[in-house]
Order: sequence, then structure tokens, then C-alpha cells
Amino acid sequence: MNDLVARLWRSIGGSVQWRLLWLSQAKFMVGVTGIVRDGDGRVLLLRHRLWPEGRQWGLPTGGAMKGETFQETVVREVREETGLKVRVGELVQLKSGYRLRVEVAYEAEFAGGTMKIDPKEILEARWFAPDDLPEGTLESHRLLIFGKAN
Repeated sequence: MNDLVARLWRSIGGSVQWRLLWLSQAKFMVGVTGIVRDGDGRVLLLRHRLWPEGRQWGLPTGGAMKGETFQETVVREVREETGLKVRVGELVQLKSGYRLRVEVAYEAEFAGGTMKIDPKEILEARWFAPDDLPEGTLESHRLLIFGKAN
């Protein structure tokens, strides 16, 4: 029976195999975070409008869009939320998040531009020394900043 299933599977071709796998597998949202640092080692933090009161400060974060690499997500999110340009560096976190969510984080380097926040999502954006983060910084983002993410 297993040989029959294997022969049938191989005979249906790649595009049909792909569609069947797509229909049968769980779908995930991917949250992507950029740990953006400037030349002085300061980190870019945003006060997010839609996050809970008392926990609104955090790194630039957003959902990956269909057809976009995670590095492209970092570049897009930082640009949309702050108007700044970044160069994406090393992957520092890849883990399962809440329910069907995957959490991804990359180091990124400030590459230019002028700060212009998106007021629909962001209340404030500032550069902070890692040892002087504002109260209300999301704990998981503090861990990312200090390289202690799990």
C-alpha cells in the first residue's frame, strides 16, 4: 500500500503536490522585528499606538506580507513606520509565537533618511542607549536588544 501511495504521489507532479500540501498544512502569521542600531550603538524604539497602555515602547515590528522575504519585511516596516532606511544584518531569533504565529528578529543598521513617523501606528520614535530604555518597553524586545532572546 505504501508503495502505491508513493507512486501515485510522484505521478501527480510538483504543482499538484504543492497545492495538496498547501491545503493540508497549517498556515502561519509571521511577525518580523528589526533591532535597528545607529553608529553610536543606540537602538531605535517606537511608541506604538495600538499596543496596550504601559507596554507601548518597542522595536519596529510588523507582519510579513505574501511574497516578501523577512529581511524585506524589516526594511519595509522601518520605512513605513519611521521613514528611515536600514541595512538588515544577522538573524537573531526564529521561534514559534502565540498560536499560529512565528516570531523572527534581525539586527539592522541605520542607513539614512529623516525621521517621519506614521501617526496611524506610531506615537513617537526615538533613539535610546541600551542602558537607558524607556519604561514601558516590551520585555521580549528588551531581551532582543541585549541579545538574550530565547
